[in-house]
Amino acid sequence: MKELIINEIHKATKLNKKEIEKLIEIPPLEKMGDYAFPCFILSKQFKKSPKLIAEDLKKKIKSKDFEKIESDGPYLNFFINKKKLVEKILKKTQKKDFGKIKNKNKKIVVEFPSPNTNKPLHLGHLRNMAIGESISKISEFIDNKVYRINLNNDRGIHICKSMIAYKEFGKNKKPNKKSDHFVGDFYVKFNELVKKDKTYETKAQELLQKWESRDKETINLWKKMNMWTLDGFKETYKNFNIKHDKEYFESKIYKKGKKIILDGLKKGIFEKKEDGSIFVNLEKEKLGEKILLRKDGTAVYITQDIYLAKLKQKEFKFDKSFYVVGNEQEYHFKVLFSILKKLGFNAKNLKHISYGMVELPEGKMKSREGNVVDADNLIEEINKMAKKELNSRIKLNKKELESRSNKISLAAIKYFLLKIDAKKNMLFNPKESLNFEGDTGPYILYSYARANSILKKIKIKNKQIKIKNLHPNEIKLAKKLSLFPEIILRTYKDLNPAHIANYSYQLAQTFNEFYHSCPVINSENENLRIELVKSFKKVLKNSLNLLGIETLEEM
Repeated sequence: MKELIINEIHKATKLNKKEIEKLIEIPPLEKMGDYAFPCFILSKQFKKSPKLIAEDLKKKIKSKDFEKIESDGPYLNFFINKKKLVEKILKKTQKKDFGKIKNKNKKIVVEFPSPNTNKPLHLGHLRNMAIGESISKISEFIDNKVYRINLNNDRGIHICKSMIAYKEFGKNKKPNKKSDHFVGDFYVKFNELVKKDKTYETKAQELLQKWESRDKETINLWKKMNMWTLDGFKETYKNFNIKHDKEYFESKIYKKGKKIILDGLKKGIFEKKEDGSIFVNLEKEKLGEKILLRKDGTAVYITQDIYLAKLKQKEFKFDKSFYVVGNEQEYHFKVLFSILKKLGFNAKNLKHISYGMVELPEGKMKSREGNVVDADNLIEEINKMAKKELNSRIKLNKKELESRSNKISLAAIKYFLLKIDAKKNMLFNPKESLNFEGDTGPYILYSYARANSILKKIKIKNKQIKIKNLHPNEIKLAKKLSLFPEIILRTYKDLNPAHIANYSYQLAQTFNEFYHSCPVINSENENLRIELVKSFKKVLKNSLNLLGIETLEEM
C-alpha cells in the first residue's frame, strides 16, 4: 500500500520515488489516516504553499484502494481501503519469500565469539554469540553467503597466567569437572596469587617468552590445557546451537603477523623505540601510539589481527567482514583499521559490531575474581526453572520435557540478550527472562503455540475469503504482519537484532489482542481469521528463526 501511495504521488508530482519513500510518515493518531505525505518539499517546484499543494494533490489522486484522501494543512493523509489492505497483506504473507529482499548475493564473514582459552565461556559470550548468530541469519535471509568464523585467542599473557597457577597447584591433575571450567579455576587462582606476590606477573611474562621460544615443557603444558578448554567450548557451542564454518588459532598465525610488523618497520610504516619495542604512530588519526611488538619481541593481540584480516580476504574474498566484539574494544578496532589502511588494505569493508556489557542484578562480572556467570551454568539453571514451570502446567514424558525445556530456556536467554539495543549495556535477570508473561522469549513461544492450537482444531473449509465487517484487531494484526520486510531491512542496515526481537514481541502482543477479541472457529469471518492465524504463525516463525530461536508447536 505504501508503494501504491508512492506511485500515485510520483505520477502527480514527478518527484523521485526514493525521495517520496523517505518522506512518507505514519500519523501519530489513527483518525489522521494510515499514511501521511508532507508537501513542504514541493513548494519550490510548484511555487505554492504546502497547504495549497496538499489540497491540489487531494483532487488529482483517485484510487479505489483508498477509502478517502484528506488534506490537513501541509499534509496529505491517506485512509486505506481496509478490506483491500487485508486481502493484499494476506496474499503477500502467504508467499514463501515474504520478507526477503533481493540482493547481489554478497559474501560476508562474521567473526564471533573469539574467546581466550584460559577460562570457560560466560554470560558476556552468550550475548556475543546471540548477536553474531542473529546477524548471520539476517544476512543469509537477504541472500548473502555468510561464513561464520571463530578466532581462538590461545596464546598470550592471559593463557600463561592459567598455566602458572596450574604449575603451582595443579600437580598434573586431570579435569574433575567440565574441562574449560577446570582451566578457568586456575586463572582465578593466579589472580589470588598476584594479590599476595606481585612477582607472579613477571613469571607469567617469562613463561610467554618461553612459549614463543618453543620451550618443550611449556609447550606440552600449553597443549594439554588448551585442549581441555577447547573441548569445553565445543560442548557449550553445541548447547547454544552455534556452528562455525572455520576456526582460527592465534598460536598458528601470530608469527605471520610479526613478519608484517617487521616488514612495515623496514618500509617506515612503523617505528622502533629505544627499548626495542615496535609501535605505530597514529597521532594524526587521534589514536596516539600503539605498541605492536613488545621490547622482548613478543607479540600483542593486534599483531595477529592484522594478519588475520588479510588471510580472511584471501580465503573468502569477502565483500564485508564483521567483528562481533564488546564495546571495551572500540579503540582496538579503530587502531586495527587505521593500521590496515597504512598497509594498503581496503578497511572500508571491515565493521566492528560493538555491543554493551552484560551485568547482573548483583553488579559487574569480573573473570579474574571468579564472579562471572558461566554460560553452561546459566543455561542449566534456566533449563531447571523451565522444567519446573512446565511440570506445573502439563504432564510430559522425560524426553519431551527435556526437549521443550531446552527450547524454552534458550529462547528465554537469547531473546532477553537480543531485545536490548546491542550497543547498550544491559542487566540480565534470569528469573525475569523465563517469565511466561510480558516481554520475554517464553511469552512469544506461547503465542506461537496458541496459534498452532487454533489451526489444529480447524476442519477443512472453503479457502475463499469473504470479508464482511472487519474488527479493528483484525486490521491491526494484518498491518503488523505487513511490517515484517521493513523490519528486516532496518535490522540489516543497523546490524542490530533488537529491531527484529522487539517486532517479534509486538507481533505476539497484537496476535493475543486479536485472539481475545476475535473468536476464530465458527465466526462470521472464520476463513479470514484462519488465514490471519496462518500468516501470523509463518511470520513469527521466520522472525524468531532470525534470532536463533526454535519454535514449539505445543507449550
